[in-house]
Amino acid sequence: GNALAERIAVVVGQANVRSGPGTDHDILWTVGKYYPMEVIKKSGEWYKGRDFEGDVGWIFHSLVKKIPAVVVKAPLVNVRKGPGTDFGVLFQAEKGVSFKVHAAQKGWLKIEHADGEMGWIHGSLVWGQ
Repeated sequence: GNALAERIAVVVGQANVRSGPGTDHDILWTVGKYYPMEVIKKSGEWYKGRDFEGDVGWIFHSLVKKIPAVVVKAPLVNVRKGPGTDFGVLFQAEKGVSFKVHAAQKGWLKIEHADGEMGWIHGSLVWGQ
C-alpha cells in the first residue's frame, strides 16, 4: 500500500464492510475493534478502504477513527512484556488479530487488544499504523 495513505481503524466492537457506500449494499465481511484500513476514497459518509490482504470494501464513517492501529500479518506471533525478544511472552496472536498502538520503540510497538490486554509486538509482523 501507499505509505502516505490515510489510515483508519474500527472503534466499535464489530463493523460491517460493504460492497458499496450504503446499508443497501451487501456485507462483504465483518471486522473487529482496532481493525486498520487504508483509505482509497471517501463518498459522503462512507470510506472505501483496503485491508492488509488487499481486500477492498466500504465502511461507515462513525465506525472508524484516525487512530494508530495494526493487524497481525504473520501466521502466529508472540506478544511480549517489553520491546525485545529477551522479554517474556505474554500471549500469542494469530493472523488477522488487530490492536491499537500506544507507543513505538526500536522497531517494537506497544499494543492493546480490544479486551484490554497490552504488550509489545515487533513491527515487521503487523500491517497498519
